[in-house]
Amino acid sequence: MSDNSDAKIATADALTLLLHNQHAICAAIEELTKWLSENGVSSVAANAAGALEALDTNAQGITEAIMQLRRS
Repeated sequence: MSDNSDAKIATADALTLLLHNQHAICAAIEELTKWLSENGVSSVAANAAGALEALDTNAQGITEAIMQLRRS
């Protein structure tokens, strides 16, 4: 295996760990958003929902980058 392949594998592995962290953060924000909504803090809940959208969008990009690294 060449150094370049090793670097791609290490990068893909690191991105995978970051993606797992991103999913965990998303789950935590979802729980907080639900609690905020249930406790009458809808404006803050709406802001949290916007953050969730950004996390989802970025997770898709990270997933695509991981797949591209693993294919090459």
